[in-house]
Amino acid sequence: MSTALNDLSRYPIVQAPMAGGGSCPDLVGAVCEAGALGFLAGGYKTAGGLYQEIKQVRGLTARPFGVNLFVPPRDQPADPAAVEVYRHQLAGEAGWYETELGDPDQGRDDAYDAKLAILLDDPVPVVSFTFGCPDRDVLDAFARAGTYTIVTATSVEEARTAERAGAAAIGVQGTEAGGHQGTHRDDPADGPSAGSGSALLPLITEVRERVRLPIIAAGGIMRGRQIAAVLAAGADAAQLGTAFLVCPESGAHPLHKRALTDPALTALFTRTELTRAFSGRPARGLVNRFMREHGPYAPAAYPEVHHLTSPLRRAAAAVGDPQAMALWAGQGHRLARELPAGRLVEVLAEELHTALYGGTDTPGGTTDTSGLSGTPGTPGTTGITGSISPRSTS
Repeated sequence: MSTALNDLSRYPIVQAPMAGGGSCPDLVGAVCEAGALGFLAGGYKTAGGLYQEIKQVRGLTARPFGVNLFVPPRDQPADPAAVEVYRHQLAGEAGWYETELGDPDQGRDDAYDAKLAILLDDPVPVVSFTFGCPDRDVLDAFARAGTYTIVTATSVEEARTAERAGAAAIGVQGTEAGGHQGTHRDDPADGPSAGSGSALLPLITEVRERVRLPIIAAGGIMRGRQIAAVLAAGADAAQLGTAFLVCPESGAHPLHKRALTDPALTALFTRTELTRAFSGRPARGLVNRFMREHGPYAPAAYPEVHHLTSPLRRAAAAVGDPQAMALWAGQGHRLARELPAGRLVEVLAEELHTALYGGTDTPGGTTDTSGLSGTPGTPGTTGITGSISPRSTS
């Protein structure tokens, strides 16, 4: 098991855990084999389903990989009346797609305890947490098992909470990120779009000055030069989601991929917004009809709204209608490249090397990325050697 961030992968590149299908074993295995850190998304899966996917990843790569878990909400359950009002609003959608709406009371914990038990019984190298900070006893148990832990934070206070609880690293998420914002608590006062988060670069600096843990930066990153920028701002690695979403190994729905890359669809989906329309929690996606019509009225009710709209999203995907699918995407979605995951890692590493060192080519005509390798056993370095001096974060 790894004991330092730079031990986990050759490059300071992390493939984001994208719940809902994107982060499948094939993607994770390809990313890890190419020298980056791949992540399985544990959210929305049964404990048994997650266990089977972990087995698949282990069959594809012997390199370190991670699993992400959703921390159960600690907010009070949503107002049933607000959820019922939203159910009535969605009745027309259910009729149009000839499906029933889901049961909003299917459960709030996402089989969290059962997944913890699996990961502690048969540990993986890395476990990350979203939507909250685990209790200290959970993080301590993973530390004893040799598992490196990462807690997502969208503010300085959340980062400090994770540090006090015993996390090994902080996943700093800016508001530019696609998919769900990993806030520890969802404040209904933020409104339907909840667009009050912090941009990534200033947030990295703020956290770096207040927290003495390695930082993995996430939010709109699509190119190697952007990875260089977040490293310069104080991060130790960069996490990319949308960039990997369109890879052939990704498990994202083909329509979702086309909405990011096919000119016939990108002309329809030109921008992203934060919305509660699909899950009841703030999440960034391509603006479509469903988001426009229902986003302003969606209550702060996670996971109740997620359960409610799940059949609608499945039905829309089944008939090939992206206008009612959750097309999660970050603000850098226009920069998506249809490359195999392994090749994308190579390209990002080449771009990062060029940004850092000016692009030294090898005799074979490709960029020499050897200087991006981490220094095993040196805790807290950025994973970059050469003319950039490692900075201790211990």
